[in-house]
Amino acid sequence: MSTRKNTSDSPSSLTRAEEEVMQILWKMEKGMVHDLLEKFPYPKPAYNTVSTIVRILEQKGFVGHKAYGRTHEYFPVISKKDYTKSSFRGFMTNYFGNSYNSLASFFAAEEKLSIGELEEIQNTINEEIRKQKEEQP
Repeated sequence: MSTRKNTSDSPSSLTRAEEEVMQILWKMEKGMVHDLLEKFPYPKPAYNTVSTIVRILEQKGFVGHKAYGRTHEYFPVISKKDYTKSSFRGFMTNYFGNSYNSLASFFAAEEKLSIGELEEIQNTINEEIRKQKEEQP
């Protein structure tokens, strides 16, 4: 069984095609290439395309496999949560200089959020503030 892991602290980024395969594999938890192919929307990519992407994902350390003769069952090595956290950190660094205030300002101004959406965000933030205050000694 191969579980080759990414040796860096954070996973490398994924191409759009690689991320699409990973999204399917995260939902399935494990599967053979033909199983993955069944989950793709129409028009489905070619079998060889999906097979190549899975092997690239394995080289990048995102996927491991268990061999059954010449057939391989693939599974995620990196959780969706860990990849999401790593990707978001990169997004924050590259686009907002690690400033959550800049991120919030961008969405509030550029996305034309409704009063209801802004109030919902405010409520979420207020709830997190309350929780953190309760956890303080």
